[in-house]
Amino acid sequence: MKRFFTLIALLTSFVCANAQIPGGSAGITGRISGTVIDSISKKPLDYATISLYRSGGKAVLNGTLTDDKGNFKLDNIAPGKYKVAITFIGYPTKFVDPVETTLGKPDNNMGSIIVSPGNKTLGAVTVVGQTPVIENKIDKIVYNAEKDITSAGGNATDVLRKVPLVSVDLDGKPSLRGDQNVRVLINGKPSGALSTSLADVLRTIPADQIKSIEVITSPSAKYDAEGSGGIINIITKTKDVSGLSGSVSGGIGTRQNNGNANLNYKQNRFSLTGNLGGNFAWPQTSKVDLNQVFSDRTVTQTSEAETKRGGLIGSVNASYDLNNYNSFSSNIRLNGGNFKTDGISNNVNTILQDPAYNSANINKAEFSGFDWNADYTRKFKKEGEELTIAGQWSHSKITSDFQSRFFNFNNTTDLPRFPNQLGSNNGKNDEYTAQVDYVLPVSKKIKLEAGGKTIFRRINSDYNVANQAGMVGGDMANNNPWVPNNTLSNQYDYSQDVYAGYTVLTFTLPKNFALQAGARVENTDITGTPRNTSQTGLQSFPQNYTNFVPSFVLSKTVKGTQTYKLSYNKRIQRPSLQYLNPFINKANPDVQSAGTPDLNPEISQTVELGYNTFIGSSVINVAAYYKHTSDLIEGIASTVFDTELNRNVLRTTFQNIGKNDSYGASFFGSITPWKPLTIRGSINTFTYKPTVLPNQQNNQSATGTYFNYNAFLSASATITKTWTAEFFGIFNSPRRTIQGENPAFNLFGFGVKKELIAKKFTLGLNALSPFSTYLKLDSKINSPSLQQVQRIRYPLQSFGISFTYNFGKLTYGQQKKKGVKNDDLLQGGDQGGMGGGAQGGGGGPR
Repeated sequence: MKRFFTLIALLTSFVCANAQIPGGSAGITGRISGTVIDSISKKPLDYATISLYRSGGKAVLNGTLTDDKGNFKLDNIAPGKYKVAITFIGYPTKFVDPVETTLGKPDNNMGSIIVSPGNKTLGAVTVVGQTPVIENKIDKIVYNAEKDITSAGGNATDVLRKVPLVSVDLDGKPSLRGDQNVRVLINGKPSGALSTSLADVLRTIPADQIKSIEVITSPSAKYDAEGSGGIINIITKTKDVSGLSGSVSGGIGTRQNNGNANLNYKQNRFSLTGNLGGNFAWPQTSKVDLNQVFSDRTVTQTSEAETKRGGLIGSVNASYDLNNYNSFSSNIRLNGGNFKTDGISNNVNTILQDPAYNSANINKAEFSGFDWNADYTRKFKKEGEELTIAGQWSHSKITSDFQSRFFNFNNTTDLPRFPNQLGSNNGKNDEYTAQVDYVLPVSKKIKLEAGGKTIFRRINSDYNVANQAGMVGGDMANNNPWVPNNTLSNQYDYSQDVYAGYTVLTFTLPKNFALQAGARVENTDITGTPRNTSQTGLQSFPQNYTNFVPSFVLSKTVKGTQTYKLSYNKRIQRPSLQYLNPFINKANPDVQSAGTPDLNPEISQTVELGYNTFIGSSVINVAAYYKHTSDLIEGIASTVFDTELNRNVLRTTFQNIGKNDSYGASFFGSITPWKPLTIRGSINTFTYKPTVLPNQQNNQSATGTYFNYNAFLSASATITKTWTAEFFGIFNSPRRTIQGENPAFNLFGFGVKKELIAKKFTLGLNALSPFSTYLKLDSKINSPSLQQVQRIRYPLQSFGISFTYNFGKLTYGQQKKKGVKNDDLLQGGDQGGMGGGAQGGGGGPR
C-alpha cells in the first residue's frame, strides 16, 4: 500500500496520460496447451470451448477452441496458477485446477484431458468451426484480415470497409457507428502521417500487410479522451518469434498492385523484426455531375478526372530483455506516398454573358514521415506490478500543388471573373510525446492503473497562390506571367499542448461480476497564428480548456460463455487546425472554405448495454446504446458575395450547430450451419435528430428523425482441404447532416484461395464489384440560398491475383511491448496544413 499512496502523490504533480490497447504485460510469458479426448470413443473432441481463469477464480481471462484434432493452445500466459475449463455440448463442464506456469517453466502441456459425456447426451450433433475471421472480445471486436481471402490485393481502405461497425465514405475517411470522430492507430500507436492525411495514407498500406483490425467502441479513462466515435487499431504482420522466419506476399490486379515482405529474427532475449510494403494503382478515371441552384444563378458541371497513386511503408522494431524485470524496445516506422489527379470539366453558369466554358485542374501531393518511439518497462517481484516509461517523436511533411485553368470563353468580358490559379502548400507536422504508466495489483481482487502524459504538437504551413490572366478562344498556350496573389496566400503556425492524467480501478466482485471505474483529466492549450495581412479579421486565436472524462464498466459472466456489460464513457472531439483557421481558402473560386477560431470541442457521453455469447464456433453480440453529443460540429455551406470575383460563391465553414441525442443498436454474429460453411454478419443502426441553435435554424433543412445504418454480410466455404472461397456484401445508408445527406453505397466481392507446398504457399483470385464498373455516390445539400446535387461515379471494379509465401520456423511466446499511444486527435483534418486544390476537375475517392 506504500506504493499506492506514493503513486497518488506523484500523479498530483505529473499531469500526463496513457492510452494503450489492452494487452498483457511485457516480460517472460508462456503457453498452456493440451488435447481433449472423449472417454468412450477415445477420439479427440474438435472445437470444444476452452476457458482460462485464475486458480479458484470465476472471471474468464482468456479462451479458445480445440482444433479438428482436439488440440488447444493458450499463448502469452504470464507465470501463475490458473484454472482451465472444458465445455462441449452434451458434456458437463470439466475443470482442471491448478494449472501452473513458472519463470523457469513457462510452458505447461497438460497432455490428454479425458472428458465424459453427461447422463443426457445429444444425438446426431456435430459442432465444427475454423479459425475465425471475426472475434468478439470483452472490450473490442477483432477482424482478422489475414484470414479473409477477399482482402488480398487491396489496401487498408478496402479492408476497413469490411470491419464490423465501421464504414468508409467517398473520401476514404472511416467512421465508427456513423461517427467520423475516430482515432486510427497502427499497432496501438499513433502515426504522424495519419494525422496529416488519413485517407491518402490508408490507401498506401497494402492489405497483405494487415494482420487484424481492432474496434473499440467504449474506451476507458486510460485511453486519450479524443475520438467520440471510438478507436480503430490496425495491427500489421510483424511477429515475435524464435529463430529466423518471414513471409512475402503480393497481388496484381486491374485496379491496383501491391507487395509486402516481413522478416523476423529472435535469439535468446533479443528480437528484431522488419516490414516493407508498397502499393501502386493503375490510372483511374472518375466522373462527377454537379448541379447548383443559387438565388441568382444556376451552375452545372460535368467533369472527368484521372488519378494516379502510389505509396511505400516500412518499419523496424528491436527489443531486448535485460532480465525478467527490465526490458527495452524501440521502433521506427517510415511512410511515403504520392497521388496526382488530372481533370477537365464542362461548365454552364447562367449569369455569364457567354455561359459555357471549360476548366482544367491538376492536383498533386507528396507526403512522407516517420514515427520513432522507445520505451522501458520495469517489472517488480509482485506479480502484475509494472512501470513503463515511453517517448515518441512523429514527424511528417506534405507538399501539395494545384493548377486551375479556365478557357474556351468566346467573350473576354468574363475572363477577369475566372483567373487561372497556381498554388503550392508546404506543411510540416512534429509531435513529441512522453508518458509514464503504472500498474499495481493492490490485492487479488483490486487492480490500480494510473499514469501521466504530455503531447506537444507543432504544425507549420506555407501556402502560396499566383494568378494568371484567362485564356481566349481555347488557346492553351497562354504565356501571360503568373502574378502572386497575397490575398489568397497564407502562412500559418499552430501549436497544441495536451496535459493529462488518469486513474483506473478494476474490481473482481462475487458472483462473476467485475467493475472497472476510471477518471481522466485533460488540459488543452492551443494557439493558431495565421499570417496574412491582406485578409481582414485574421488574428491569433488562443484556446484553453480542461475536460474531466470519467468511464465505468460493469460486467457479469454466466457459465463462462455469456457476458453482460453495462458501460458509460465520456469523450471529447477537438477541432483540428483546418476547422479553426479563419483564412478563406479560394483554391476553387466557386467552392471556398474557412475555419472558425472560437469553435468549441464536441463533448459526447455514451451509455451502452451489451450481451455477448459463444456457442461452439458461433458468436453473437448484441448492444443497445444512447449517445448525447453537445457542441456538434458540422460543415455549413452558404452563399456569400465575393467582391474580388464580383459574384456569389459557395463557402463552407465549420460551426457548432447544436446537440444531438442518438439511439442506436448493433448486432454481430457468426454461425456455422454445417461444416464447410461459415456465415458472418453485422448491422448497426442509429438515429439522427439534432436540436440546432437559434442561429442555425435557417441552415437546417433536415428536421425529422432519420435512421442511419451500415451492414456487412459474408459467407466463407471450405471446398476441400486446400481450397476455400468467400463472398461479401457491404451496405450503407446516406449519412445525414442538418443541410442534407452524404452518399449511400453498396459493394460486393468474392475470392477463392488455394494452398500449396505444405500450406506455405497460397495463391488466390479475387474480384471487387464484379457486376458494376462504377461505385455510385450521390449527395445533396439544401439551404435557403443553395440547392446542390452531386453525383460521383468512381471506378471500383477490379479483378486480381494474389500470393503469399511463408518461410522459416515460427515459435511464438514474446508479447508486445508497451509504448506511446496517442488517441486524441480528430483524423482527416489535414493536420499538415494542406491548403487544398481546385475541386472542379472531378472528385470522389482516390
